[in-house]
Amino acid sequence: MPRRARVFLPEVPLHIIQRGNNRQACFYAEEDYGFYLDCLQEYAFKTRCQIHAYVLMTNHVHLLATAVDVQGAGALMKALGQRYVQYVNRRYRRSGTLWEGRFRSCLTEEDS
Repeated sequence: MPRRARVFLPEVPLHIIQRGNNRQACFYAEEDYGFYLDCLQEYAFKTRCQIHAYVLMTNHVHLLATAVDVQGAGALMKALGQRYVQYVNRRYRRSGTLWEGRFRSCLTEEDS
């Protein structure tokens, strides 16, 4: 059975959640948070996504982001996830996945 397509609307903020595999840690040291945020800034610029807020927990990430086009959020999360996994696998001499499946997202409403 195919996956359900995600709903992305340009210029509509998304709440994005990315969890560590089996809810295990994805950040092990302070430097890991810094590297993730540096990558987030770089790829947000490249994919034309605006990051409004973020929360980096030990085993998962929450982002509030708005993309200019429909592909922006997916492209951001793909590039960010791949780059960060490569960093963690090299730094901690591990292999395999870090993230639990695809990221989750939902559209948000603005307060009037």
